[in-house]
Amino acid sequence: MSTTVETASAAARTAPAAVIVAIDGPSGTGKSSTSRAVAAQLGLSYLDTGAQYRAITWWMLNNGIDVQDATEVATAATKPVIVSGTDPAAPTITVDGEDASGPIRTQEVTSKVSAVSAVPEVRARITELQRTIAAAAERGIVVEGRDIGTTVLPDADLKIFLTASPEARAARRSGELKGADLATTKEALIKRDAADSGRKTSPLAKADDAVEVDTTELTLLQVIECVVTLVEEKRATK
Repeated sequence: MSTTVETASAAARTAPAAVIVAIDGPSGTGKSSTSRAVAAQLGLSYLDTGAQYRAITWWMLNNGIDVQDATEVATAATKPVIVSGTDPAAPTITVDGEDASGPIRTQEVTSKVSAVSAVPEVRARITELQRTIAAAAERGIVVEGRDIGTTVLPDADLKIFLTASPEARAARRSGELKGADLATTKEALIKRDAADSGRKTSPLAKADDAVEVDTTELTLLQVIECVVTLVEEKRATK
């Protein structure tokens, strides 16, 4: 019995410290791919906060809410039940019990999500959900989005802000969208950057204490390696 207790104590002492990692940045910088890979490699939970905003936007569109009417959106913000699975190998998201992982990626949702996300009541609802998920992650979590380090988790152990040139981001996103026009994609990215950075409530911004990583000239594997190193360094100091 004593050997078992000693072994358990040794394991507890050598287990990596739980860390909360906030990864922010605009679209096309590699946030999602990097965050999932880092979480999987280090045994952390993973949360795609953008999927939550897409999910509530999708619900609004499906339920006849005028997403250009901020008052109507605000009134409906508490109605959908959004559940996010945090396994980086297979992240899930459901709305009122229905799998929404595919439908939330449509162009219609993409074109409307910034308007819905800008409504303060929506951000308050989703921010509360995100904080609850992060607090429940016993081994730590990688949370990616646009306002994680500044608003959602200002006390995160490590904050990272990914950037890349508009050209690089557009090229990556066009590849993801399989043949989308490069110029149109770049224009859409710049328009969304302006909307996200310019909104009054929790705008896209780099936290003062965030580590900035420019991914323009880096491969995905290089970005992942860089972030893993940063997380491991932070773990070592906890």
